[in-house]
Amino acid sequence: MVEFVLVLPIILMVLFGVIQFGLTFNHYVALTDAVRAGARTAAVSRQASCPVCVTSAKVKSSAGDLGPSVNVTVTSTWQHGADVVVTATYPYSIKVLGFVVKSGNLSSTTTERVE
Repeated sequence: MVEFVLVLPIILMVLFGVIQFGLTFNHYVALTDAVRAGARTAAVSRQASCPVCVTSAKVKSSAGDLGPSVNVTVTSTWQHGADVVVTATYPYSIKVLGFVVKSGNLSSTTTERVE
């Protein structure tokens, strides 16, 4: 019983750490997928009145529950054949038993050619 009481906090910290890392990784995958969808939209939206607005809206709508916290940057000359670079960041923090272990920004970038 004494050994169990000594080891239980360590096991719980590892368990909660794995869970928090899994949630953060899930957010990263969602962010990467949203940026890819936004870059594809940007590649075909050069004729739109505001291609940056269309691209930003697509990234935020594709991000699911990350939505409003995602910051989107779109860089392009919007000329046919030029590159369009879509970058998005999302703040994260990994907490274990109420203590912040790591925090920062998740970032993802995708480049497509304007059609």
